[in-house]
Amino acid sequence: MAKSNSNLCAVVLLISILIVAASAGSFYDDMDISFGGERAKILNGGQDLSLSLDQYSGSGFQSKHEYLFGRFDMQLKLVPGNSAGTVTTFYLSSQGAGHDEIDFEFLGNSTGNPYTIHTNVYSQGKGNKEQQFHLWFDPTAAFHTYTIVWNSLRIIFLIDNIPVRVFNNNDAAGVPFPKSQPMRVYASLWNADDWATQGGRVKTDWTNAPFTALYRKFNANAKKVGPNSVSTSSINDNQSWSTQGLDAAGRNRIRWVQTKHMIYNYCNDHKRFPNGISAECKTSRFL
Repeated sequence: MAKSNSNLCAVVLLISILIVAASAGSFYDDMDISFGGERAKILNGGQDLSLSLDQYSGSGFQSKHEYLFGRFDMQLKLVPGNSAGTVTTFYLSSQGAGHDEIDFEFLGNSTGNPYTIHTNVYSQGKGNKEQQFHLWFDPTAAFHTYTIVWNSLRIIFLIDNIPVRVFNNNDAAGVPFPKSQPMRVYASLWNADDWATQGGRVKTDWTNAPFTALYRKFNANAKKVGPNSVSTSSINDNQSWSTQGLDAAGRNRIRWVQTKHMIYNYCNDHKRFPNGISAECKTSRFL
C-alpha cells in the first residue's frame, strides 16, 4: 500500500510539473522575430531569447498580440564589455504617424563606463519626454527585471520593482497621453553610434562583434485587443496594475533614484525648451 501511495504521489507531482511548464510563458507563443534573421534566437524551449548585432544588421522581435493597458515585465541581461554605440530596447508602440510609444532604451558605453537608461513617452506622434538614469548595479552581470505599467491614470517605469519614473495622465491640462491606441511589445538590438554613446563621440568597435543581449521571463498581465483576442488577465490574476500608483514606500524609492541616479530630465532642460517647460513638469512627478 505504501508503494502504491508513493507511485501515486510521483504521478501527481509529474502532472503538476507538466501543468506548470505548459502554463509558463513562451517566446514561441508570445513573440515573432521581426528582423535580423538568425541573429535572433529563441532558446531553451521558448524560455529565453537572444538578440545579436554585427556590422551588417541588428535584430529584434515583437509581440504577436496588441494590448490596451497592462503590466509588462521582461528580464534582460545587457551586452557586456565594450558596448559603445549599441542600443538595446524593450518598449511598447502603436503604428502610424501619430503613434504612441513607451520606451526603455539601454545605451551602451565603453568598457568600465555605465550604461545609460533612456526612457521616453510618445503620444499622438509627439515625444520629447526623455529622462535618463545610471543604474546602481551592473546590468551585464545578471538578469534584472524591467517593467512598464500602463493604465489610464499613469505610466510607471520600474527596475527590479523599484519605480524610477512616473508619467501621469495630464490630458486635462492639454498634455497628450497614450490611452486609446493599442500597442505591441517590441525589443531590439541595433547600432546607433551616431548618437547613443556620449552624443555619438564614441563609435562602435566592430572587432567586438557580434554583440549579444539576452531576454527571458516575459509576462504581460494585460488587456489584449483585436479580433478573437482574450485578455491575458484572468479573474485569478492580480490586476492592481489597472489603478497602480505610488504608495509612501514607492515615493521614497523614486526620490532616491531620481536624486542619486538621474542624469537627464527634460523638465529641467530650459536651453532645449526656451519657450517654457511642458505643463506636466509643473506638478509633482512622484504622484
